[in-house]
Amino acid sequence: MPPSRKDSPRSKTPFVSIVVPLYNEEESLRELAAEIAEVSKEMGKSYEIIFVDDGSTDRSFEVLRELHAHDSHVKVIRFRRNFGKSAALSVGFKEASGEYVITMDADLQDDPKEIPGLIAAMGDSYDLVSGWKQKRHDPLSKTLPSRFFNYVTGRMTGIPIHDFNCGLKAYRRVVIKSLSVHGELHRFIPVLAHWAGFRVTEKVVQHHPRKFGKTKYGVSRFFNGFLDLLTVLFTTRYLRRPLHLFGVWGIVSFVIGAMIDGYLSVERVLGLTSLSDRPLFLVGFLLIIIGVQFVSIGLLGEMITRQERDEEVYSIRETLG
Repeated sequence: MPPSRKDSPRSKTPFVSIVVPLYNEEESLRELAAEIAEVSKEMGKSYEIIFVDDGSTDRSFEVLRELHAHDSHVKVIRFRRNFGKSAALSVGFKEASGEYVITMDADLQDDPKEIPGLIAAMGDSYDLVSGWKQKRHDPLSKTLPSRFFNYVTGRMTGIPIHDFNCGLKAYRRVVIKSLSVHGELHRFIPVLAHWAGFRVTEKVVQHHPRKFGKTKYGVSRFFNGFLDLLTVLFTTRYLRRPLHLFGVWGIVSFVIGAMIDGYLSVERVLGLTSLSDRPLFLVGFLLIIIGVQFVSIGLLGEMITRQERDEEVYSIRETLG
């Protein structure tokens, strides 16, 4: 049983905040809270546990109410309905006040004993340490799509992380206060942090088999993940320079179309062919039109974003003088 309130005065500025989003995990919450408390005591550091109940329909909130009543380190936030993990993390990040912030799942597959190692791995060199479940205790129906997703994400973003989906991560406080996590972008937090200028690394962590209940994620999660990846790529790399995205593809399309029609036009002038029976000429013409449209869209995007650039906020690491 977690320590009583009067025996555990809560620090105003805890050393570490543990943010735990959850949905229907009543059976695992007591054990998880006890393990976190034990690890935090061994560290000898002040801590807080922020449980975010994402609209659970079981007795999860009743269990959390009991934990809160007996332990002053436990803070509970309850949503009116299920809003998703990104929303839960976003609210948890706003409430977190620790120097370091740990995120972990509530199903006991993430091991609280990894918390000191994650913080130590951060050292003075990194701002975010992402867990890597090198040895997973999940069915192939979950591990194989996850590996494919991680591979594609790593290649497209250029960030050499093996496990973007791992819920066990450690952050410096400045990271979680600088990022906006919405929609289903929680799995791309390392990407968002990296492109904001923070230093990201990973650490192998232990992964346990699920003890209670069943996974909350289905196949649709991975399809949605790839759509979210496109969202992240666009909003981080090209939001402030849309012409760089649309313009490149527009120029490529225009040049290919112009080369095709130019070649056919030369043949027509030399009398080697007739354009009326060459559908390829129409294809080239279509590519030229598409190219012009893409460039036009990019220019319109530049005009729309131009007024916002004076208000652009950059991630400043430090200032001297």
